[in-house]
Amino acid sequence: MSSIDPALRIRSVTLAVSELPRSVSFYEHALGLPLIERENGSAKLGGERERPALILEELAEATPLPPGASGLYHVAWLHPTRAALAETVRRLAATRWPLEGASDHGVSEAVYLSDPDGLGIEIYADRPREQWPHSPAGGLEMVTLPLDVEDLLAQSTGLPGPAVAPNTGIGHVHLKVADVARTRDFYRQAVGMDEQATMPSAAFLSAGGYHHHIGLNSWQSAGAGPAPESAPGLRRLEFELSGEPELEALGERLQRRGAELAGTGAGSAKLLVRDPDGELLAFA
Repeated sequence: MSSIDPALRIRSVTLAVSELPRSVSFYEHALGLPLIERENGSAKLGGERERPALILEELAEATPLPPGASGLYHVAWLHPTRAALAETVRRLAATRWPLEGASDHGVSEAVYLSDPDGLGIEIYADRPREQWPHSPAGGLEMVTLPLDVEDLLAQSTGLPGPAVAPNTGIGHVHLKVADVARTRDFYRQAVGMDEQATMPSAAFLSAGGYHHHIGLNSWQSAGAGPAPESAPGLRRLEFELSGEPELEALGERLQRRGAELAGTGAGSAKLLVRDPDGELLAFA
């Protein structure tokens, strides 16, 4: 089975939010994503003006997000160093934003929280690849251990700056799905990602040997459908490939596997498809 372009990376996510000013304030001042543009009920944030990593769209009449629905579990913001991650943790603490957890996953160190609409966020830093743990069989072994928060915070002792470190971006997106096996097979067989690790009711897939670009779990959402369009949540997940030949190869593979394309955009070289849980994926 051919694999997707190993240079794949996540370019951006689009989130629907209930109150745009509240969400912009959180993502800009607490998380530290620079505001690029705000107009007509939407906002763009991120460290690169021409490549916003986060697009927020305000819902006209928002309804509560059902906790058991399929959809977004968290967007994970990858920091270039432990010191950069420590600075973001300190910035969040200074705003008194509640943190919900902290874990050492062997491959990375991570802290968890939610945005104003309850949409999950992970902030993390990777360990060097040569330090990633492997099972006796040779597979990648992701673990969940307590994070040494004191040691992490010691990497940054000064007052946190107003913005995340340069080169901070989306490292992976974790989804709540109705059926892990079904959605895993889509990302493996149709998209061409490689499965890196599994846990009970969860799977982790990637391109290029990364620990994961996509996480899947059914811990809360087994057999569930998506949230209504009026609820906050993920609206678009955009990946970037290294060139048009890679994009064309992906389109051909998706069609061979029977995936129904949601559209194409020749001018911007984009391919759109929905995964089995209805999440809109864009490839550029």
